[in-house]
Amino acid sequence: MKSLITITLLSLLTSCTALQDMINPITESDKKLLEESTLNFEPLPIVKVDDSEISKARVELGKKLYLDPILSINDQISCNTCHQLDKYGVDNEPTSPGHEGKRGGRNSPTSYNAFLHIAQFWDGRAKDVEEQALGPILNPIEMGMPNEKAVLKKLLASNDYLSEFKKSFPSDKKPIKYRNIGIAIGAFERTLVTPSRFDDYLRGDIRALSTQERTGLQKFTEVGCVSCHNGVAIGGGMYQKLGAVEEYPNNKDLGLYEVTKNEDDKYFFKVPSLRNVTQTGPWFHDGSLTDLNEVIKVMGRFQLGVELSQEDVNDIHAFLESLTGELPTI
Repeated sequence: MKSLITITLLSLLTSCTALQDMINPITESDKKLLEESTLNFEPLPIVKVDDSEISKARVELGKKLYLDPILSINDQISCNTCHQLDKYGVDNEPTSPGHEGKRGGRNSPTSYNAFLHIAQFWDGRAKDVEEQALGPILNPIEMGMPNEKAVLKKLLASNDYLSEFKKSFPSDKKPIKYRNIGIAIGAFERTLVTPSRFDDYLRGDIRALSTQERTGLQKFTEVGCVSCHNGVAIGGGMYQKLGAVEEYPNNKDLGLYEVTKNEDDKYFFKVPSLRNVTQTGPWFHDGSLTDLNEVIKVMGRFQLGVELSQEDVNDIHAFLESLTGELPTI
């Protein structure tokens, strides 16, 4: 009975809050915040696969390859193992176990909206999702295939794949090529967008965000989070030093330096997108934090040099909730 009463009261409170948001008039401050927000952010593009048979075939082939463990040495690991489509593109693990159960050194980022980023992986070593898709297949810890030839041999043994590659790459005499695997998976990943209430807001619907969410957006902007987390992906558009103001505790991972060997790039990582961030923990490149409120506090301290109050954290967290989007039907 107590549980029923509690649920009823929570429902009533939620309804009252929503009603209050509807009753409260839109103020000039609300309008100004929206105007400023459209300068800092962009709504997600509306993604539509063109009507050509080749485009449709590549997306379908890419989806099949994304979900199929055939690309791993033991036929047990697929792209979806670490980037689960029903879990907002992640596995909710600090770091992901590969074909032998060994874990990589970095958290697996989401595949949703990833094609909108400046580059792929935490250190940006792949220029796009097509190139990124090929990396884990040959990674000895992840999918463990020894070489490209071994991957193609497995696919060539499948009549279904031979037919689907021919449809997807009709001008290639030998359509089952390693680069074509990446092209197909990339074509599929470019359909993985998750429009949210924040996109409705950016298109002019101020009431798409609650009063608290708008307050959180205001604070997110004023304290400086928006300096890195901006644009269409609300992140993913630049590299930034983790520990810009105060040294981050985990200094073993040198980040972008591992790719460029430039001393100035030490501890720089691609700024993660905040779309669906409430669903994609644990957070940071090392998956070290499991509480999003703590993440907000840590980012304020280490990146911006500000101590956020609990009220600030709650409001910013509320705004981040508005970035949770709809998963596409797959």
